Amino acid sequence: MARYLARRLGQAALVVAGVIALTFVVTRLVPGDPAVAYAGPKASPAELAAARARFGLDDSVPAQLLAYVRDLLSGDWGTSLHTRRPVALDLATAFPASLELVGAALLAAVVIGVPVGGLAARHRGRGPDLGVRVCSVLAVSVPVFWLALAVQTVFASNLGWFPVAGEYDNALDATSPLHVYTNITVVDAAITGNWPMLTSTLSHLVLPALVVAAYPAGLIAQMTRAALIEEAGHDHARMARALGFGETAVLTRFALRPALNPVLSLIALVFAYSVVNGFLVEAVFNWPGLGRYAADSIRSLDTPAIAGVTLLVALLYVLANLVVDLFQGVIDPRARAR
Repeated sequence: MARYLARRLGQAALVVAGVIALTFVVTRLVPGDPAVAYAGPKASPAELAAARARFGLDDSVPAQLLAYVRDLLSGDWGTSLHTRRPVALDLATAFPASLELVGAALLAAVVIGVPVGGLAARHRGRGPDLGVRVCSVLAVSVPVFWLALAVQTVFASNLGWFPVAGEYDNALDATSPLHVYTNITVVDAAITGNWPMLTSTLSHLVLPALVVAAYPAGLIAQMTRAALIEEAGHDHARMARALGFGETAVLTRFALRPALNPVLSLIALVFAYSVVNGFLVEAVFNWPGLGRYAADSIRSLDTPAIAGVTLLVALLYVLANLVVDLFQGVIDPRARAR
């Protein structure tokens, strides 16, 4: 297990190094002069020179790359050109709301996708299987912004079952102020016993979380179905049937655990995708997360902020894959040999 862990950590470190180098190159390809964006279009030559010196834009490219890596390792992700604050601080403020949304969405996707995929595998070739396959294809195919607008119109505007937008009712800032510990509103409201805030946040979270969950839930259902059907054809499953176990018991007791390996890998793949996909959902539901920050950064050609968002999403992807690899090594010793 130690060798497996060391190998996966080494691979993750190489990927992170590549991501850092790629992020640096991309920021240099963005049109516009960061010094002008920071100092303003009416800045004097002296002010532009000072801005260029501050960001090291007059240094050679290798020197800029070394300085970029050194600053990242020290926690300095640069200064945002439109907020004039450290990018790391901006990300620490915006990311918890996105994590709250994506975390709830992936939890819903797993809770829905795995049982539904198991149902399809249990009734392979029959009505439930066909229904699950059609619904999963629709969930994967429907554009997320269209789905967000549709559920917002139907369940919020027309039926009034859920709030239209926002993270919680803003009036609660005066009546039930939240004590912030993690910047994740649901967690902070739960651990402090702020039940009005918790209830409001959960009601605001339902619709955007379900929209973000649609794509991963469809993929997880398809993957679970395919993995269970494959595992059900192996020798250990046939032996279980020979010993008198029913098909449901064979799937849940003997096929489910090894079938979770590809499902876990899929969850890691869709995690970072869901963060980016959530940007559109955040825009529709006015959710205060990375989506709003990224949109503002792109509009203002804020290269340090754009690089920070890109690097954060890439690091999340690497971390999610590393965690899944470690879980796979625990639940299935065969994964350690790969």
